Amino acid sequence: MGELERRTPVVALVGRTNVGKSTLFNRLCGDRRALVADHPGLTRDRQYGIATLAGRQLVLIDTGGLEAVDDPGDSVGAAVASQVDVALAEADAVVLVTDARAGLTEADRDMARRLRRHGSATLVAANKVDGGDPQAAHEFATLGFGEPLPISAAHGRGMSRFAETLAARLPDRPPEPPEHDDRPKIAVVGRPNVGKSTLVNRWLGAERQVVLDQPGTTRDAVDIPFGHRVLIDTAGVRRKGKTSGVVEKFSVVKTLDALRRAEVAVLVVDGGEGVVEQDLHILQYAARAGAGIALAVNKCDNLDRETRAGAETSIQRRLRFAPWIPVHYISAGRGTGVAALLKAVDEIHRAGAFTVATADINRALAAAVRAHPPPIVRSRQVKLRYAHKAGGHPPTIVVHGNQTEALPAAYLRYLAGRFRDEFKLVGVPVRVETRTGENPYAGKRNELSRRQRKRRERLIHHRRGR
Repeated sequence: MGELERRTPVVALVGRTNVGKSTLFNRLCGDRRALVADHPGLTRDRQYGIATLAGRQLVLIDTGGLEAVDDPGDSVGAAVASQVDVALAEADAVVLVTDARAGLTEADRDMARRLRRHGSATLVAANKVDGGDPQAAHEFATLGFGEPLPISAAHGRGMSRFAETLAARLPDRPPEPPEHDDRPKIAVVGRPNVGKSTLVNRWLGAERQVVLDQPGTTRDAVDIPFGHRVLIDTAGVRRKGKTSGVVEKFSVVKTLDALRRAEVAVLVVDGGEGVVEQDLHILQYAARAGAGIALAVNKCDNLDRETRAGAETSIQRRLRFAPWIPVHYISAGRGTGVAALLKAVDEIHRAGAFTVATADINRALAAAVRAHPPPIVRSRQVKLRYAHKAGGHPPTIVVHGNQTEALPAAYLRYLAGRFRDEFKLVGVPVRVETRTGENPYAGKRNELSRRQRKRRERLIHHRRGR
């Protein structure tokens, strides 16, 4: 975990499936980062967030729901249970979330026994009291963790008392002032079962994400602190026609939101399949969102020399529209090329910050105009006078001149390519915007002097006489 999280108390939200843990997580963190729908088992990996309760800042961990984890054939349930155990080991306090509508269940009792073995300070939150009798929460007192707190995470009822009680259970540590998390955000995206979570685990050096030999084990976009960075592991994005069910459609939305939040996107593809149409859609969306892009061709250890050469040729042909995207051939399972990929990601982030002086931008613009002048529009030469930086992530340059609105898209792409080559902006989309200066004589009539009027009259009289 990052430096902020190590200094701040950690609270884990645990419980069985569909009791409202992710809704409570979103309520406390003040955003909608956790995937929420009326469907059990949406959360599988640990989700981290920063919350402030009663003046105390803390790290909140949303965990997957535990239900029938003792089934030896339930590999997903066993993996989720392992993730819950890791969250409990990290936590200073635990909130056992229960369903007041459903009442006390055997699964709640099993979870309580698991918590007693861990020995963590535990608070019971009886959720969904808005749909039933608040007195129903008292039956959860038999779990042995003191008086349960009736709440409604969806509607905010009982949250003030809950926040004060939870803050009082936290370790006595000095509160941390709120601070903006400006760490680079790296989204790992791609189709299902291409090795995204395996790559994340390889970077982290731990089995942080659930990894199984079946597609769709990751369903949410999970933020993971990683040194001075934040990794975002996302759900696999299928073709639109192949997306089925509310769960998978919600996952696609969360993946696209992760691309909007990230400064760098790592698109993972299967080396045996190459870049398919769905991968190109993801690349185009990431570029429109302004994220830097690196392409990771995974599972290359399974390819022979001839197959790999064919894959490289196919990928180059597919990426002709964006030759600035670097391609890395890796094996996330064995760790081959993973360190070089991470180094490239850091370089892409630095390029995206675009720390270039205005004078250098103008020198690059002048050189580009000399090499390839702008076209002539309406019998007038388009003149590009000066340029300046408008922002980073993505690098954005504003070019000022006359008739710039008439510049064709091909010339703007030419300028973007020149700027990218000049400033070594590998892996990032470059945006070139134009501004046309106002004509100081627009709307003004040129009044003739008395002498000019007389001359004009003589010319008119002369032409009429002829």
